[in-house]
Amino acid sequence: MDSFHALIIAIIEGLTEYLPVSSTGHMVFASSYFGIQEDDFVKLFQVSIQFGAILAVVALYWKKFFDFTKLNFFIKLACAVVPALVLGKLFDDKIEAVLGNPIPIAIVLIVGGIILLFIDGRFHNPTISSEEDITIKKAVIIGFWQCLAMMPGTSRSAASIIGGMQQGLTRHAAAEFSFFLAVPTMLAVTCYSVFLKTYEHSQMKGYELILQSNDTIKMFLIGNIVAFIVAVLAIKFFIGIIKQYGFKPWGWYRIVTGIGLLIYFSYLK
Repeated sequence: MDSFHALIIAIIEGLTEYLPVSSTGHMVFASSYFGIQEDDFVKLFQVSIQFGAILAVVALYWKKFFDFTKLNFFIKLACAVVPALVLGKLFDDKIEAVLGNPIPIAIVLIVGGIILLFIDGRFHNPTISSEEDITIKKAVIIGFWQCLAMMPGTSRSAASIIGGMQQGLTRHAAAEFSFFLAVPTMLAVTCYSVFLKTYEHSQMKGYELILQSNDTIKMFLIGNIVAFIVAVLAIKFFIGIIKQYGFKPWGWYRIVTGIGLLIYFSYLK
């Protein structure tokens, strides 16, 4: 992977992390298309640039994250992230194995798209329109819904938003809580990948992979800066689309993209 590839992957991460379309799936497909060798640094890079996307949420909702008088907000996020931390650790190796096979990811994209076509009409009469009205119990249930995204192609954003709507949140409130929940979830995954995980082939920690050369340091910095800028724009765009059109546009996008990628990787590649 070179700096150009790092730039492309970072743009994809920023665009798709908070949209219900699966950022992981898109990065896997892009890497395959550009012929990027899936070594340990590439695997780390795809995870570590989530840090830039995390900062985008913190920057846009800074009043929430820096109002330390509202302890209940942080308690909800802490409770909601526990299921993903536990299950993510248990299934880390199995998840990584699936990432090497784009076919099941394309199928999951299609199935998820079909679900999004009907999701707007599934949950009627939402009763919760702001984060303050979400109970800790509801937050934990949404956290379990988020765990569905451990299957690459599902979309963490889609799973947690649907979970929020199932718990009585409006589309807007569910989307915003999904953004909030992404911060501790992705921060934990990023910290684990950078500081704790030993990568199989190189037998190096993540930070050692980043610091191994000036090129890897540069790609890491470029990736996070670009992911941050693009994620800020993507979040604003998504909120506007979901308010006006709901989830159907994203459902059709997933179906068309999934079919196209299924054909590409099955017959053309």
